[in-house]
Amino acid sequence: MTSKNAMNLLSNRILLTTLLTLGLGSTALAQNTYRVPAEHTQTHQEMLASQDQVGSQIRVEDTQAFIDNLFNEEEEPELDIYTEGWDSQAVNPFKEADVPQTAVIDVSGYVMPHSGYVTSPYGYRRRFRRMHKGIDLKVYIGDTIRAAFDGKVRIVRNQGRRKGYGKYIVIRHTNQLETVYGHLSEWLVEPDQYVKAGDPIALGGNTGRSTGPHLHFETRFMGYPINPSAIFDFANQTVHTDTYTFDKSTYQQARNYDPAANNEYAAQWRQANPQPARQVASRSGSGSGNGNGAATYTVRRGDSLSKIASRNGISLQRLCRLNGLKTSSKIKIGQKLKLR
Repeated sequence: MTSKNAMNLLSNRILLTTLLTLGLGSTALAQNTYRVPAEHTQTHQEMLASQDQVGSQIRVEDTQAFIDNLFNEEEEPELDIYTEGWDSQAVNPFKEADVPQTAVIDVSGYVMPHSGYVTSPYGYRRRFRRMHKGIDLKVYIGDTIRAAFDGKVRIVRNQGRRKGYGKYIVIRHTNQLETVYGHLSEWLVEPDQYVKAGDPIALGGNTGRSTGPHLHFETRFMGYPINPSAIFDFANQTVHTDTYTFDKSTYQQARNYDPAANNEYAAQWRQANPQPARQVASRSGSGSGNGNGAATYTVRRGDSLSKIASRNGISLQRLCRLNGLKTSSKIKIGQKLKLR
């Protein structure tokens, strides 16, 4: 007898014993035939029949949507956000006809581009007879400038030594805003690079048409230069609300911009962020051409050739020529470099 037959025999004996215990004798077994109820058979047949439609019931797009919902923290922005005017080198690539009258914009995922206080607000400047389409924030040369929201870098450009924004960056964000960062000393990103809010994107500077180190910061919606003080409360280093409602008739207005509060914050900021000694020296001037009067610079922890050049007011190429280096050369802590 095979093991399979033995198992079947054992199962039959157990079943018979159970039936006898319940009072069902061999006569009852002979007189009754046990079948699966008809309703169960019908249900089973319907389930089998429905399997040929499973392809239309489970769709790839539904599965992708479910996965996207699970991992939305890791998603990059939708590509259509970046298509309009993406290749344009203009700060405003949009057409007036495409801009809605109003739009609600999520600004909750923000990071302040820099902690500096307002040195020049948004608005018309009589001195230059034109609009100041952004806001100026106090920075020192070499200060880290950060992305205000998640987004993708659209423009990294230099307008020239004494023109416009100088070195500037334009980022298009996932909330449909674009931000502009001007008068930079050095870029830390490249066009088409995706950045998260708070990522370092540049170093503060004094390039372009500028009378002193500061960050020119703009917030734009489809080309419209919104007053940044309508979104950000710079004196308290936060946003006014989690959403900003753009309106073509009010986008130039600020929200709760208080010069007195800004002055109080400015005093606190200056006390907590004293001006670096090398930049104080550069203001007095020595005609040396390197901006701080010193003939040499001692390399410190965290320095790079580009940082040393920008902080001392000379080009990277000149710094390398003076010291017989290449732009890719390694430098060591304590190493002395010529500045003139």
